Amino acid sequence: MCSDKGKTEKKRNRQSPMSNKPIVMLSSYPPRLCGIATFCEEAREFIQKRHPDRKVCVISHMDGKGPNVFPIIDMSRNDWWKPVADKIERLQPYAVHIEHEYGLYEYKDPRGQGDGNEGFLALLEATEDWPVVVEPHTVHGRLTDFEADFLYKLCERADVVLFKCHYQKWRLDWNFFGRGWETPRNIMVVPHGARSDKRYPPEEIPRLRKELGLDLPYLGEHFVGLVGWIQSNKRWDILTSMWEGIAKDIKERTGQSWDLLAAGAMRDPAHKAEYELYRGQVELLEKKGLAHYYEFVPRGDTYYKVMAVCDFIVLPSTDETQSGTLARVIAADKPFITTAPMEGLTAQTLGSEGGLLFTTKEMLRQKVIRLACKPEVRKKLAENIKRYLDTEVSWEIVAGQYDEAYRLARKAQQSRKKVELPLEF
Repeated sequence: MCSDKGKTEKKRNRQSPMSNKPIVMLSSYPPRLCGIATFCEEAREFIQKRHPDRKVCVISHMDGKGPNVFPIIDMSRNDWWKPVADKIERLQPYAVHIEHEYGLYEYKDPRGQGDGNEGFLALLEATEDWPVVVEPHTVHGRLTDFEADFLYKLCERADVVLFKCHYQKWRLDWNFFGRGWETPRNIMVVPHGARSDKRYPPEEIPRLRKELGLDLPYLGEHFVGLVGWIQSNKRWDILTSMWEGIAKDIKERTGQSWDLLAAGAMRDPAHKAEYELYRGQVELLEKKGLAHYYEFVPRGDTYYKVMAVCDFIVLPSTDETQSGTLARVIAADKPFITTAPMEGLTAQTLGSEGGLLFTTKEMLRQKVIRLACKPEVRKKLAENIKRYLDTEVSWEIVAGQYDEAYRLARKAQQSRKKVELPLEF
C-alpha cells in the first residue's frame, strides 16, 4: 500500500508542467472518413504548432494511423475504455483532450443494444486524476432526457467542457433549470476552428479551375457550390429541383451564365439512394448545360480548392451536421446561404454576418438570385467572413483557447476545486 507521502509525490508528478509531457487527444482519426476525425487532425496540427516542445499524441479507434497515433479504442469490447485509461496513465499527459460524439463511444451488445455511452463515463472516472478537457460535438438546444443526463454526468466528471457556440451554453442553463438541476459552471465556449492559410486570391481561380479539371468550355464563369459529403440530410435536391428556373432568371437579369457545381462523394452506404437521386438530378441539369457534377473525397487541400472556385456556397441542410463544411467555407472567405433555424449554422451565420438564411424554397430562390445578381453583396459578405475568420475562429485563436482550457483543467486538478466560469446570461 502506498503511503500518503507516496500518493502526494505521484500526484505532484502528474501535475508537473515539464515541457516534455504530451498533450493526449482522444478521437476518431484519419484515414477514417469521419468529420470528427478530420476535425481532430486539423486541431492537432495547430495545437502542435503552439506546443513545438511537446508531443501531441492521439488515442484513436482501431483504424487510426500516423505518427504518435495509438489505435486502441476497440468498440467491439464493452470494456474498451480500460486499455485507454491504462495508456493515458503510461503517457503521463500534460492534458487529456477528448473529442466526443455519441456514436464514437457507443458499445453495442450482440443484440444491437447500446450502452448509452456508459463506457465513456467510466473512462472519465478512470482518468479523474488527470487534467481532462472534453469537447462534445453534439449539444442540441432542446435536450432529450438522455442527452441532458449524459451532459450533466459528463460535466461532473470532466475538468473543463468545451461547447462550440454560446447559445449551447445558455440553452443548457434553460434545459437544466427546467429539470430542477444546477447548471455546471465548467463550460467554456470555443468555436469550431477554421484554417487561415487556404485562401486563394481571385487571380488564382483560373489556375485552380484548370488544376481541378473545371476549365471545361461549356461551363460558365460563375459557380454556385453544393459541396461536401452527399447524404440524405444535406438535401441537395432542394436547390437542384429549382436550379433551371433560377439559372434562367439570373441570365435574364445579368446576361451571365451561372452553373451549379455539385461536388463531393458518398460516405455512408446507407445514403446510397439519396446519393444516386442527387447525382442523377445534377446530371440531368448537366445535359442542359446548367450544372456539373465533380466527384472527390471531401478532405485535404482539394476540399479548399473546390470551395475557392465557387462564387458562393449553398448549405441546404435539414439537420445540424454541416459545421465542418462551413469551416471550409469560412476558410475560403466565401459567402454562403443556409437553412434556418438550424442551431450552430444559424449562430455562425449571425455571428459572422457572412451568410444569408432561408426557411422556405422561395426564400432560397430569392437569396440565390440576389447573391448571383449583386456582386457588391457578395463582396460585403466575403469581407465579413474574412474578419470573422481573422478575429474569431482561426485555428491559431482556437488553439490559444485550448491552452486556456488546459490551464484551467490543470489548476482544478492541483487545487481539487471545480472550475467555475460565468454563465452566459
